[in-house]
Amino acid sequence: MRNGMKIYDTDTHVGPSAEALRPHLSSKLLQLVPNLDDHLYEVKTGWAGEKFEAPFRHRYRFADRAGWSKNKPRHLGEAGPRENEERHFQNFMGVTFPSYGGADDDSAARLRDMDTEGVDVHFIVSNGGVGHTDPAIEMEFIYAQHRYLDAFCGRDPRRLKSCLTVTPLAVEASVAEIRRWGKSPWAVAVHPSLPLDYPLDHPDLNPIWEATQEQGLAVIHHSLAWGYPGYRDMWANPFIGRSGSHPWAAMRAVASFIGGGLMDRYPGLRYAVLESGFGWLPFWANRMDDQAVYVGYTAKLQHKISEYVTGGRFFASIEQHEGPRMAKHVNELLGDHILMFGSDYPHAESRFPESADRVLQWQSAVGPESMRKMMWDNPVRFFGEP
Repeated sequence: MRNGMKIYDTDTHVGPSAEALRPHLSSKLLQLVPNLDDHLYEVKTGWAGEKFEAPFRHRYRFADRAGWSKNKPRHLGEAGPRENEERHFQNFMGVTFPSYGGADDDSAARLRDMDTEGVDVHFIVSNGGVGHTDPAIEMEFIYAQHRYLDAFCGRDPRRLKSCLTVTPLAVEASVAEIRRWGKSPWAVAVHPSLPLDYPLDHPDLNPIWEATQEQGLAVIHHSLAWGYPGYRDMWANPFIGRSGSHPWAAMRAVASFIGGGLMDRYPGLRYAVLESGFGWLPFWANRMDDQAVYVGYTAKLQHKISEYVTGGRFFASIEQHEGPRMAKHVNELLGDHILMFGSDYPHAESRFPESADRVLQWQSAVGPESMRKMMWDNPVRFFGEP
């Protein structure tokens, strides 16, 4: 709690090292990948850009994932990447680095950081698998990640919440995981992990949506550096890539999820886009309304697309750089029941340890009731009571 207000942070992250994940790996995985240790790479830089010293921890890597973040960077105004140029890590936007281990194997350190910021609950975005091309191996890593989350969040599942990774590469197994963990106190959402060019509204995913609704879970969108749509058309520039990729990924996801009729077929589903900005929401809602008539090619919907956006089952986390005037604008156009506080802890973009304090200053612009909704009521409506 901060200044008498309860706070639910809806955009935080975890990424277990191989050392943290190893106790949760199955004997089946160790048989499928007997040379597992050959796929370790050293982690020399932390989530916020902090530089580690040996002995380093590790992560599993089986192939380089495509994406603008893997390209040699080109500076705008120049014909191509500079010779021997490497993409540098983002600038840390906060004051002090988050605690070591808070996004790995030390949930006690994370809880201390939450107390420092005055945050009551963290929703933790989990990436799940490692991107292995073999669905059986990928699912074994996803199983391990869920067991890891059960242990990590289990220290205080009232304050530490997370999501279940689901994938069209293994629909039956994904459904089984939803039913296995769906009533666990920490599991409050599903996070689709889609192969490149696989549509979110694909009918093969319907059993996943049915199981998600059955368990009362939410559905989140959070794009990742190897999965941005349009990553092949960012002109090799990190500024363009980071500026445009998150919002466009979310815009595509919203159009697909709503335009595909999922909210009609599954009236209990709740959907949110995280870490993708929010100022574009009124523009996109209006544009989708028009294009659904002008172009068509959506499912036969029961309502205008903007009515799904404003109807109480769609949510979006904020990004702090958009500020109070943009939040007021969105609230006035769409209603103050959509936006949710998010900090991006422990990434470099977070303003740790000042994220909550900075956003609470928006109250003079958005008003006390809308502030309470953004910081607590809307996340609770989306994820459920902690």
